[in-house]
Amino acid sequence: MRNFKYGVFLFFAIFFISCSDSTSSENDIKKIHWDRDMCDRCRMVISEKKFAVQVINPHTNKTFLFDDLGCAISWFEEENQPWIKEAKIWINDAHNGSFIDAKEAIYTKENITPMGYGFSAYTQKTKPKNERYFSFEESVELINLRNHEYQQEKIGTKNE
Repeated sequence: MRNFKYGVFLFFAIFFISCSDSTSSENDIKKIHWDRDMCDRCRMVISEKKFAVQVINPHTNKTFLFDDLGCAISWFEEENQPWIKEAKIWINDAHNGSFIDAKEAIYTKENITPMGYGFSAYTQKTKPKNERYFSFEESVELINLRNHEYQQEKIGTKNE
């Protein structure tokens, strides 16, 4: 009887392990303590419920919090984190505040955001009408371009 119980336990343990998905899911979303948690890049308090970003390291499952998409993307560059393509990135839907997959989101620009990068994320259902839309990849390129131009301006003023 004892071997039977052990066998049943082992069967279910293997079954659940094999059925588990090793990729991140909505269950991995960390609860943000608004007005208390700080952005892992700029150290400002995360308070805007329409722009927060969570990045999950695919190798360690550690979650990093950001107050703006621009902070998250800049952090990858500044901290030399090469795993952006593998990372699970969640961003708040600017329409209703729920977390959505940042890589699948639709973005608008020219919005007032905590760090001034201007990107708001939406799903196909929640996107505003009559706006120009950007993909995640396009948004990343625009953020990196802005950061590069800013660095060039800083260098230019130092040399004068």
